[in-house]
Amino acid sequence: MTAKKPVAKAAEPPKRHSTKKEIAAAQLAAKNSAYASAGVDIDSKMQGIQSIKKMVSTTATKGSVGGIGNFGGLFKSPGADYLLVGSTDGVGTKLKVACLAKRHATVGEDLVNHCVNDILVQGAEPLFFLDYVGASQFNGAMFHDIVSGLVRGCRANGCALLGGETAELPGVYPQGEYDLVGTIVGAVRKSKIITGEKIKPGNVIIGLASGGLQTNGYTLARRVIFDVCGLTVNDFLPGTRTKISDALLATHRSFLKPVKAVLAKMPINGMAHITGGGFPDNIPRVLPTKCHAVIDRNAWKIPPIFEFIERVGKVAHDEMYRVFNMGVGFLLIVDRNKAAKALEILKATRTQASVIGEIVAKPRGVTLL
Repeated sequence: MTAKKPVAKAAEPPKRHSTKKEIAAAQLAAKNSAYASAGVDIDSKMQGIQSIKKMVSTTATKGSVGGIGNFGGLFKSPGADYLLVGSTDGVGTKLKVACLAKRHATVGEDLVNHCVNDILVQGAEPLFFLDYVGASQFNGAMFHDIVSGLVRGCRANGCALLGGETAELPGVYPQGEYDLVGTIVGAVRKSKIITGEKIKPGNVIIGLASGGLQTNGYTLARRVIFDVCGLTVNDFLPGTRTKISDALLATHRSFLKPVKAVLAKMPINGMAHITGGGFPDNIPRVLPTKCHAVIDRNAWKIPPIFEFIERVGKVAHDEMYRVFNMGVGFLLIVDRNKAAKALEILKATRTQASVIGEIVAKPRGVTLL
């Protein structure tokens, strides 16, 4: 019996590239498309989405299942002893500044960090993130920059960018501008969730320095800086060596790593993210009924941009603390005898922090000294 001869493997056909004629035909088809003529170019959008797939894949974590492009993103559940924590937010009119400065590579990072901080208040760590980008007309280069910021933020926070929506809506958004919104889902062990119920009179409030306006108060900031003062993004903030574009586009900081470092060594009774509503509206969200926060406004140095807006815009001092973070982006509320240790841990993470107040026995609220 003779041995069978090995069957030769069929050679794979060489990869075929589009000819100039085919490319021209595709361009002509897009040009003749009724939808494209109306303002929505499907081909351009789909090409843009394909171009960012590799970049987005770098955010995959151990819970990620598959990649982007399906109708829904898949992620493994962290376990029965965990609670999921979700939050949705946007970047607000900081996007107007990004468009004026033609700088779009940081707003995605702002958005991720903002959402990370929101769920961090309850002790949750991020699992995955979903984004929405809406514009009057798809711009491939701008879209790539926006997604690069989302990717950078997700990677820094150990969060998978699981998917999103890119919408072209002529007539809804102004030409050349866009909207950016994100949803985050995180998890916290049921035994580790932080609700604020352990806050009590005598606790100390520690403030962690913000990187600037973060993502709040830009409507007022733009009115004062651009409308009242007539300055541009290329001018320097008066009295400083900082360009207005740099001051206004400073990245919204993530406080995940420093807070995790503290939680690894000691308990935190409560936390607050100082966003829209500032001190008066955000701190009471975590306070028990008979706990009142007293904030010493002389406990930290106010960054120049806030002083400039207040002085030139003739904004009431108390209103500044409700519109802006005034240089404090996040609060930790701890036992008094643990405050020094918390500050030591934060310093080791290169996080600027200081004691800025205390909790007293009064009805829930905030007093700004």
